[in-house]
Amino acid sequence: MTVTSREWRLVARPFGEPKPSDFEFATVTLADPAPGQVLVRNDWLSVDPYMRGRMNDVESYIPPFVLGEAMTGSAVGTVVASAAEGIPVGTTVSHFAGWREYALADAKAVQIVDTALAPAQAYLGVLGTTGLTAYAGLTEVAPVKEGDVVFISGAAGAVGSVAGQIAKKLGASRVIGSAGGPEKTARLLNEFGFDAAIDYREGDLYGELAAAAPDGIDVYFDNVGGDHLDAAITTMNLRGRIALCGAISAYNDTELPPGPRHLPLAIGKRINMRGMNVSDHYHQIPEWYGKAAAWIADGSLRTEETVFEGIDQALDAFTAMMAGANTGKMLVRLQHN
Repeated sequence: MTVTSREWRLVARPFGEPKPSDFEFATVTLADPAPGQVLVRNDWLSVDPYMRGRMNDVESYIPPFVLGEAMTGSAVGTVVASAAEGIPVGTTVSHFAGWREYALADAKAVQIVDTALAPAQAYLGVLGTTGLTAYAGLTEVAPVKEGDVVFISGAAGAVGSVAGQIAKKLGASRVIGSAGGPEKTARLLNEFGFDAAIDYREGDLYGELAAAAPDGIDVYFDNVGGDHLDAAITTMNLRGRIALCGAISAYNDTELPPGPRHLPLAIGKRINMRGMNVSDHYHQIPEWYGKAAAWIADGSLRTEETVFEGIDQALDAFTAMMAGANTGKMLVRLQHN
């Protein structure tokens, strides 16, 4: 079967905040699968903060997007044509050829997912690298111990909202989250089980964190960087642990931001500050899947999604996510005729 597919391409490296002119929305025709290949109709696409870094031509843990070619990212979809043994038509799979309606992929590049365990899109969020990042960050990178006070920035986002709940399950006595706006902070308290919520847009992050953690914090899960990291250092207890997961506050900066002003405090406090990449923690996937599946089944792990409709809205979804417009995982649901 020959199909026509629309896809997003990067055509210019953004300077600062990405502009629509940096991208092209193109149409291509895909051939039938060759032996060992499958044709996947993408049903859900993931947009994530790390994608901003891939728009720059710099060396990193993942190659930059190639100008003029379809961008890539996590997606789940349905196999509509198959020349691969063991992957029949109708199978739901996850893969890394997002930002397009259809993907022609080698069988080894797709993973079959169990939609009886959870909805397909969950494999882009809580049962994907999003959930694994939260779990690995609080078990291996900055381990939570019984009775710890934990602070999480970007707490209403995809990783942060899961991390707060994991921290409680690991025995944290108090979990504090930071988010933008009263609606998000209310949801942290009422839906995700945080003990305290800080609206960083109110302007007194340092004072609010100190008030929320009068006895200091023991673990900080950093999704934001900047003043959040600095405030965490000032509030951290002796031998505190910090998981450096993301720094979305600086991703559109055109110059490197200054480092945390209070970094020298990390010496006397003997703070362990460790960068993390989820690819170092794939060995935890079976452990995480087992726990997450049970928590989802019993309703004790709450997940949230913000959904944009249609491949034509993928760029808008990315821009909105970078601006903090999402609660939980930002997804694009594709609409097929």
